[in-house]
Amino acid sequence: MVQFGYTMMTEQAGPRDLVDHVVLAEQAGFDFSVTSDHYFPWLTSQGHSPHAWTVLGAAAQATSRIPLMTYVTCPTVRYHPAVVAQKAATLQLLAEGRFRLGLGSGENLNEHVVGGGWPPADVRHEMLEEAVEIIRALFGGGYVNHHGTHYDVESAKLWDLPEEAPQIGIAVSGEQSCELAGRLADLVIGTEPKADLLDAFARHGGEGKPSVGQLPICWDTDHDTAVARAHDQFRWFAGGWKVNSELPGPKSFEAATQFVRKDDVAESIPCGDNPDDFVKAIAPYVEAGFSEVAVVQVGGDTQPAFINWAQETLLPALRSTWPS
Repeated sequence: MVQFGYTMMTEQAGPRDLVDHVVLAEQAGFDFSVTSDHYFPWLTSQGHSPHAWTVLGAAAQATSRIPLMTYVTCPTVRYHPAVVAQKAATLQLLAEGRFRLGLGSGENLNEHVVGGGWPPADVRHEMLEEAVEIIRALFGGGYVNHHGTHYDVESAKLWDLPEEAPQIGIAVSGEQSCELAGRLADLVIGTEPKADLLDAFARHGGEGKPSVGQLPICWDTDHDTAVARAHDQFRWFAGGWKVNSELPGPKSFEAATQFVRKDDVAESIPCGDNPDDFVKAIAPYVEAGFSEVAVVQVGGDTQPAFINWAQETLLPALRSTWPS
C-alpha cells in the first residue's frame, strides 16, 4: 500500500496559512503531512520562512488525524541536538503520537545564520550521527551526559516524554548517508526516485523500514500559468541536492538558475490539471519502492484550490492506480 502526503512548505506561505492548509489537507483525505524547516526561502519570489516548529505545534492542535513530520530538520548547526530532542518530544505529546522526526545534514542556506561556518559533507555526516545518538539517548529518559567530537551535553533530561518516542527518519542522497540511515533510522527519506538509494538503505540495516519520498507539482487550470509559477518559485530544484546544500542564500540560487528555462522546469515538474501527468510523475517513486510519497504544490496562495482539486481528482486517481 502506498500512502500519499501533503507538504506544508514553509518557504511559500505564512504560519497561519500553513496551519489552515494542513487542516484542509486532513479533511481532503491526505494520508500524512510533512513540513520543511527553513530559515530562508530558496528564492526571493517564494517570500516566506516562518519557524517550522511553532507551525507544527499549532498544526498538532488544529488537526486530529493526519500524521506530522519534519522534512527535514538539521539537528547539527542551527539547532543543538539536545534542543531538537526536547522539541520533538513535546510535539509528539501535542500530536498524541502522530509525529515523526525527519532529520538531515542540512543546507548552508539555513545553517549559515548562526555563524559557525559550513563544514564539508563528510563532517556533516559525522555531526548528524552524533546528533542522532544524543537525541535517542534523551528519548530514553534519565539524565544524559555526552562529550563527543562535535557536541557536549551536560546533565540534560527531558521532563515531558511521550509514551512512544517519535520515529526518526534520515534523508539520504548517496552511499554514505544510506549507510548512516540504515544503521540509525526508523525510516528513510528521499527526494529522488532512485531504487539504488533504497537498496543501499536496506543493505545497511533498513530492510523492511518505511521510505518517504517527495516531489514538486504545480497544479493550475491553466497549464502556462502553472509553468510560469513553477519557473518563478521552484527553478532552484534543477540544481540537485549536492549543489543546493552548498549555496548560502536566495540570491545565490537566483544567480545559479538564471539560465534555467520554463521548458526545463516543465520537464521535471508536472504542471496543469491533467491527473494523468501527476500519476506519471509519481510512478517512478512507487516503482523505486517508496512506501509514502508527499507532493509539494508550488505556490502558497494556490493551496486551498489545489487541495480541493486533489480531494476530487488527484487522490482518487492515485488510489485507483495503486489500490490498497
